[in-house]
Amino acid sequence: MADVKSRNIAVLATDGFEQSELTEPVKALRAAGAKVQVVAPSAGEIQGMNHAQKAGKTTVDLELSKAHAEDFDALVLPGGVANPDTLRINSQAIAFIRAFAKAGKPIAAICHGPWTLIEADAVRGRRVTSWPSLHTDLENAGATWVDQEVVVDGNLVTSRKPEDLPAFNREFLHVLEQDKAAPARRAS
Repeated sequence: MADVKSRNIAVLATDGFEQSELTEPVKALRAAGAKVQVVAPSAGEIQGMNHAQKAGKTTVDLELSKAHAEDFDALVLPGGVANPDTLRINSQAIAFIRAFAKAGKPIAAICHGPWTLIEADAVRGRRVTSWPSLHTDLENAGATWVDQEVVVDGNLVTSRKPEDLPAFNREFLHVLEQDKAAPARRAS
């Protein structure tokens, strides 16, 4: 089993992220000893949401233009409606996500987060879940969509909503623990 403590994890988000879908995975990853950095298109802070209501702000650790997928072992994609909708039309964000997918690195996406995976062509042939309104988009992109609290397909972990966060976090940590290639990928 690999050590999560040696892992560098990127959380890609922007304004409109679902508050708990960013903060809870970050908390779980840090509790396991991982180094976590919030990556966003702009420096400063990004605005969280609790559904349609403004929530807290989160400090951006690294501006997307300065982020390199090869410096990270895994990626978290929080939901919220505005967050992934904005990111999926940002070519830098999609290139960043695509680099994780092509390298076979673990990716965890929750709620509307899989919208960005569609743009990065990272769901074709994969079994996934998401917020229910995305099921047709995901199926049209070649995924098999199922309505479950968490779905693990190899290195891809997906969940539907904030209530699924305990299962989402548990399964993502398990995938990270099983990912023996992470130190070798980062060293190359």
